[in-house]
Amino acid sequence: MRFDSIDFKAAYGTSKQLPPSVEPEIVFSGRSNVGKSSLINKVFNRKNLARVSSVPGKTITVNFFSCDGVYFVDLPGYGYAKRNQSEKKRWAELMEGYFQSERNIALVIQLIDMRHAPSADDMTMLNFMKQMEIPFIIALTKSDKLNKTETEKRREELKQELADYEDITKIEFSSVTGKGVNEIKEIINSIEVN
Repeated sequence: MRFDSIDFKAAYGTSKQLPPSVEPEIVFSGRSNVGKSSLINKVFNRKNLARVSSVPGKTITVNFFSCDGVYFVDLPGYGYAKRNQSEKKRWAELMEGYFQSERNIALVIQLIDMRHAPSADDMTMLNFMKQMEIPFIIALTKSDKLNKTETEKRREELKQELADYEDITKIEFSSVTGKGVNEIKEIINSIEVN
């Protein structure tokens, strides 16, 4: 796949706007401020493909990008406490609408901040994907913010925290150092997208 040939296609704010799913879709999912935009930008070697913000919860639309006949889908981050109730309701409707509209999902890249235990929302998302038999991997973001001792400690804790997902591929990722970016690209390249 030519990762440098990606283009922004469209953003949708409600599930009714979502187009029918024709091309295979590779989805980026995670809580607000987990580093989703940074990971997307690193994978596609672009500075501003996905907008990085210092304000969590900035992505409030489902954003579609096209590359080599595959759609890459940036879902809005979940779990941002400062959203008002109507925003949270719209977000929930949008996410449900996305996953329940018979999408051609080839893979979900589920982002979890390596520094912390997965949140209740993270676990809900993991359980949902497992139940729905949606193929996914876990990208453990912000790994560069841990020193060697902290990294070892978190690896051990994650074995317990993600014990139900021990067969799922987990990749330690850093948008600063580029750690894990090649593994993510290899997995994307290995997906059968017929």
